[in-house]
Amino acid sequence: MGSIRSTHSQNAELRLRGSDQSKTVQEKRSQNSILPTNSTTSKRVWALFRVDTAGESGRSGIHPWHLLKVCFRSVCTLSMVVNILWPFVPAAIAIYFARPDLHVWIFSLNYIAMVPSANVLGFAGGELAKKLPKMIGIVVETTLGAVVELVLFMVLLYNHGRTEHSDLIPVIQAAILGSIMANLLLCLGMCFFVGGIKRHEQTFHEAISEVGTGLLLVAGFGLLIPSAFYSALRGSVNDHFTLAQLNEYALTISRATSVILLVAFLTYLFFNLHSHNSIFDEILEKDEHHDEDRHEEAARAKLTMTECFVVIAISLTCVCMSAVFLVQEIEYIVERGVSDNFLGLILVPLVEKAAEHLTAIDEAWDNQINFALFHCLAPSIQTALLNAPLTVIVGWGMDKDMSLNFEIFMVVLLVLSILVVGNFLRDGKSNYLEGALCVLVYFIIAVCTWYYPPVHMASTNQS
Repeated sequence: MGSIRSTHSQNAELRLRGSDQSKTVQEKRSQNSILPTNSTTSKRVWALFRVDTAGESGRSGIHPWHLLKVCFRSVCTLSMVVNILWPFVPAAIAIYFARPDLHVWIFSLNYIAMVPSANVLGFAGGELAKKLPKMIGIVVETTLGAVVELVLFMVLLYNHGRTEHSDLIPVIQAAILGSIMANLLLCLGMCFFVGGIKRHEQTFHEAISEVGTGLLLVAGFGLLIPSAFYSALRGSVNDHFTLAQLNEYALTISRATSVILLVAFLTYLFFNLHSHNSIFDEILEKDEHHDEDRHEEAARAKLTMTECFVVIAISLTCVCMSAVFLVQEIEYIVERGVSDNFLGLILVPLVEKAAEHLTAIDEAWDNQINFALFHCLAPSIQTALLNAPLTVIVGWGMDKDMSLNFEIFMVVLLVLSILVVGNFLRDGKSNYLEGALCVLVYFIIAVCTWYYPPVHMASTNQS
């Protein structure tokens, strides 16, 4: 009996050792793997705000003078240089009320004034994002950047049709496509170029690039459908199928597509923030350790939580005022020879995306290429799946014919841009050559758009 018991105990001990060894092998495999997994067993911190991270300021409340110094220094030299433009903000407001007849000056000053306002808004959003979990912080920061764009779209939509010559829907449509292309070609190209100057190549995670390009391709397809439908049937208009019916059908398809794209955006949020959030959290966590200026970032003075909200409120107010003043002068600028397509596709996206572009380029310079990718792809996805559909639906509620029936030339440029960027992202590596090519393609588009005739002279999507 004693020998039987000892045999049983030896067998049990061997089983325990075997299980321990298998666990050790599994742990080693998981440690050696470069691919993060969406672990359901790992411990997660469900608190809303992070503790003992790079986002902690060591202070509480509001300290006005310290707040001004932190905001002016910002996170990088380029962003600090942009803050020098802040005197244009009060000047732009003053000239609007003092000399309302100087339309070109009002437009120019408010165009410049939006850059420092959006820059500080992006900085405060980044400070707030550092106090939140990784993916929630990225989404909050991207959303605050998208607020500038959404404000512009809504102000343009509100002013559409208020006067005889204020046909602003083509400007909105061009701005939607221009915003996406500015992120994909100009911003991402600059990130690849700047990051590739300091090193042979940069490697990013396929989870970010594949999800981002896949969503953009679907969004581009969705944005293309109403235009393709209209163009395919435009030559078949007759007494039985009138142009008015075609316009009505295209508008209905645009509204239905907008609702579906909003569902796609909610699914994307659920994917990023809940079901697969640990994948992206782990990727971004590793990317933080690749930051070459991490020691400087840790020592940099930061805003408190209260200061973040105060700065966001002030900068958002300035952005909204500049947007309202700028939009009211667009019809006068168009009358002076600037094409509404160039205005929407090139000029408007450059100013409203300035803060996001500066942030992404600085991250690429510091070897945080996955963060830079997020700041290039996420705003593009948000524009295509949220801002554009939301503008169509708000226009529906305002009884304005805002649709996704874009100029064929521009929507084809968008799809080609997505394909070009997707091809560069496919190998998971980037260098300065790919970045330079993206930027040069954007310049070619800008030149073509300058010579593209105004909508009232030639259009593929207007009756």
